[in-house]
Amino acid sequence: MNIWLFLIGGVYLFILFSLGFRSWKRTKSAEDYILGGSSLGMFVALLTFAATLFSTFTLMGMPDFFRVHGVGAWIFLAISDAAMFFFILWFGFHLRKRAASLKYEGMSGMLVKLYGTNWAGYVFFAGAFLFLIPYVAIQIRGIAIFLNAFFPDALPAWGWSLGIVTIMLMYSELGGLRAIIYCDVFQGTLLLAVIWVIAFGCLRYFGGVEDLFMQVKAVDERLLSTPGPNGLFTPQFLIASFIAILFIPVTQPQVATRLVIVRSSRTMHHMAVGLGIFTFLILIPTAIIGFYGSVKYSGASTAEFLSGVLLHEQIDIIAALVVVGLLAAATSTADSQLFALGTELRSLLTLRGNSNLIYTRIAILSFGAAALVFSVLSSDQLVLLARVSFAGTALMGPMIMAAVFSAKKAGKEIVAITGLGLFLFLLSQLGLVPSMVGPIRLDLLLFLSLGAITAMSAFLNKGAVNEAMAGEYSSEMAEEV
Repeated sequence: MNIWLFLIGGVYLFILFSLGFRSWKRTKSAEDYILGGSSLGMFVALLTFAATLFSTFTLMGMPDFFRVHGVGAWIFLAISDAAMFFFILWFGFHLRKRAASLKYEGMSGMLVKLYGTNWAGYVFFAGAFLFLIPYVAIQIRGIAIFLNAFFPDALPAWGWSLGIVTIMLMYSELGGLRAIIYCDVFQGTLLLAVIWVIAFGCLRYFGGVEDLFMQVKAVDERLLSTPGPNGLFTPQFLIASFIAILFIPVTQPQVATRLVIVRSSRTMHHMAVGLGIFTFLILIPTAIIGFYGSVKYSGASTAEFLSGVLLHEQIDIIAALVVVGLLAAATSTADSQLFALGTELRSLLTLRGNSNLIYTRIAILSFGAAALVFSVLSSDQLVLLARVSFAGTALMGPMIMAAVFSAKKAGKEIVAITGLGLFLFLLSQLGLVPSMVGPIRLDLLLFLSLGAITAMSAFLNKGAVNEAMAGEYSSEMAEEV
């Protein structure tokens, strides 16, 4: 396997750095570096979105999630993702209109302009930093613990983490967002191919889908229903998770930026449909692999299950492809998020008259170092950590929606209550505030409260949704058709 790994890994790294160098040659300005040329076609937009959304937790976390918690994981992700793609169409249309009327360089800077206070940008940047850095860290930790388990004598887990961070920072610092997008196209394709190869092998073990479910039922019938054997998938958990995933395109800057730089609204529509298909093609094999683990690796640890199904049971060339695919899954999400944080900081600095790219590059390196440290300290529960990241950023959704949809500047009190909500949620994750308020989950209560207060503020300020927007959508789409 080592020969195949060095060969395939070498080709993979060569392609990454070649794409980074090509992007560097094509980058002509700071805006080009930050926004990647601002004209994504449908195919490139689809794969960069997919690679950004589906990461290490998809290839490692989701199969283990199905194995431990059962079919409720399908409700948790598939239904929520499907709703998110429809949400992309609606929100993306209006975000693009706002961005076109302003000089968009990042969500933080746009919120400062729309709210008329720097605190709007500070709150968004703080929320993005607090909840995206852990998400980046779990991508790094996921592949690091996997490589450490399979190559225990090569490097410690932190050594693998350092190598991963170094690789993705090199090509993203070199070529900017364009380099990341090009690499996403390659990495997204590789991820899809690898996961299906493994899933076919797992399905062949059972002889068919019907036999798969029969054997899972024999192991533990609770795996085929909610709330699952561990009682995780309660209605409140599923509703709160639905909201958290739904608001990813609103609150996560790496996704919002891609909506802005898509070539046209029509391209965005085609991309959203393609994302739905891609999601289906990703989640089906993760479920198959997970249920295979429920039968064959029942009671095994996460590391034993993943190393067994992804490496030890595969022939050498497939095992080597899996390792490279895992590396691709980790870097394709982490690089986008670290770069997005650097972009957000630059959008705040630009408002102060300093647009020097050197500060952005230094910031990206600093955020990479922070993610590296957190990856060493974080736990192995990749999916649950990812959900915390989604939930934390989702709390900023009402604040962003109010700014994008208001006919005039939204009230500054929205910024204040959003900051308070983020602070309370952070305290709950640190164990300093209860995660339940009576019978209600704190994250769900915070989101509903922030949404209600934001709506009330917008109504009282008479800056609520611009009524003209309702007709703009249909008229513009009619023109494009």
